[in-house]
Amino acid sequence: MSSMPSAPGIDAIADAAPLSLCAREPHVPADRLVAEMVPPPRFDSVRFSTYIPDPNQPSQTEAVRVLEGFAAGLGGAHAVGGGRRGFLGLGRPRAPKAPAGPRGVYLDGGYGVGKTHLLASLWHATPAEPALKAFGTFVELTNLVGALGFQKTVQTLSGHRLLCIDEFELDDPGDTVLVSTLLGKLVEAGVALAATSNTLPGKLGEGRFAAADFLREIQGLSARFRTLRIDGEDYRHRGLPEAPAPYAEEQVTQAAHATAGASLDDFPGLLGHLARVHPSRYGALTDGLRAVCLTGVEPVPDQSTALRLVVLADRLYDREVPVVASGLAFDRLFSEEMLNGGYRKKYFRAISRLTALARDGARLVATD
Repeated sequence: MSSMPSAPGIDAIADAAPLSLCAREPHVPADRLVAEMVPPPRFDSVRFSTYIPDPNQPSQTEAVRVLEGFAAGLGGAHAVGGGRRGFLGLGRPRAPKAPAGPRGVYLDGGYGVGKTHLLASLWHATPAEPALKAFGTFVELTNLVGALGFQKTVQTLSGHRLLCIDEFELDDPGDTVLVSTLLGKLVEAGVALAATSNTLPGKLGEGRFAAADFLREIQGLSARFRTLRIDGEDYRHRGLPEAPAPYAEEQVTQAAHATAGASLDDFPGLLGHLARVHPSRYGALTDGLRAVCLTGVEPVPDQSTALRLVVLADRLYDREVPVVASGLAFDRLFSEEMLNGGYRKKYFRAISRLTALARDGARLVATD
């Protein structure tokens, strides 16, 4: 094989075989799941000072003000301290007194208004050691419970000062009861909460399951948060050119061979592989990747497959891994039925994020 011509931004390497996501079957120990509950690489350096509010959206400026005050209020000793012991520290610990009123903030808004930026900024601004703060998506939190067990998760997180939950979503009744109970235990232990979502906390679960049957749990979740509405347009598309159209398969293959650390997979084959890897391992699946190249992108065949793709898109976006693809445009991945159903917000988020990553991937494609 002769060396491929390189485009700006490509590390030209002759005869390099691309990696394959389908060849990876990562195993993630439970302690890694806990250790990795920090803001993802994309948000390592974000701060409140780097968030640029839209001057036409005063709610964005107000959110920064409220969150800065919330972070400052988390200084000092643990809010409850986990309960005191008796004389000379002996005896059983006294039950901590639950804080009165909401013990958290909930950032509600559309796609790309900077909710995750603000949530990560709150994590960074909270005056506590990283080991006393946890940051993860809702899926990662439920995966942690699955890996550690409920009681061990409560024990592990109860000593934290802050728990940040990104992309808060309730997809089934089991998750509703699980998360409601978990957060209740953590609030009783003095842990402050912060969450983001596209759905107001009182509306979680609507359109996805019989939310009315679990109204008490959902209302209990809502009572734990002060809601901050953040208005605005998706910054990922604000003032930027349209996403690149899908490339020819030859261009995608060329980019994969010309980019060190790139993977190359057939899209249907990748969807099949995702079904064999637990979503908690999708982050590890992308370890070390510098680009993801996909051939033959086509509509996802069913909702289970679509939801797995959403998780992968989130992990790629978190890690700023550019995507180069042939086949169908990303805004045609999901059927009209999916986009009008209960998971529509997940699918639109995935489209938005994959579009941003495709724009990043354009620099890897040779155009001559």
